[in-house]
Amino acid sequence: PLVLVSCVAALSFWLQQAVQMEDPRRDGKQRHDPDSIAENFEMRRFDETGTIKYRLTGPHMMHFPDDDTALLKSPVLVAYRPDAPPMTLSGDHAKVTAQAETVFLWDNVVAHRAATPDRAALTARMPDLVIQPDLGFAFTNSPVEITQGKSWVRGTGAELDNNAATLVLRSQVTGLYIRPTP
Repeated sequence: PLVLVSCVAALSFWLQQAVQMEDPRRDGKQRHDPDSIAENFEMRRFDETGTIKYRLTGPHMMHFPDDDTALLKSPVLVAYRPDAPPMTLSGDHAKVTAQAETVFLWDNVVAHRAATPDRAALTARMPDLVIQPDLGFAFTNSPVEITQGKSWVRGTGAELDNNAATLVLRSQVTGLYIRPTP
């Protein structure tokens, strides 16, 4: 009988521990509230020589400490390359990960490169774009429409390499090329 009572007592203790709810933590780490809000902000990143790599600006930013992300309204990211016009990337919204490793742009995303003496301006429009600004790389799996002068091309999915000055469409590519007049 003593063994049976001990087993019942141990089972009761185990059952109580198994079903007992833990009190919720009140340290704020489960919340996704902004810890800072910035209006008309500007962030710049420089390379080892002090040359600007890119600039990120916007009228409104909220930073969230729980996942170290920031939400931006109407952001503009300008990526610079030596001896080339800058590439300007903009959209209605963005989410920026910690240390600005990745920028997710969405809604009315536009990539624009200004004209040069030998090339017309290039504009690419898409619904979303993932940017890795330190690497100078961006990509999307969405439909893309690119115009350059009177020429245009459409496709699904794109990879933009700012270092190599290339924009590659992945699939379903159609377009019209019109030779520029001198």
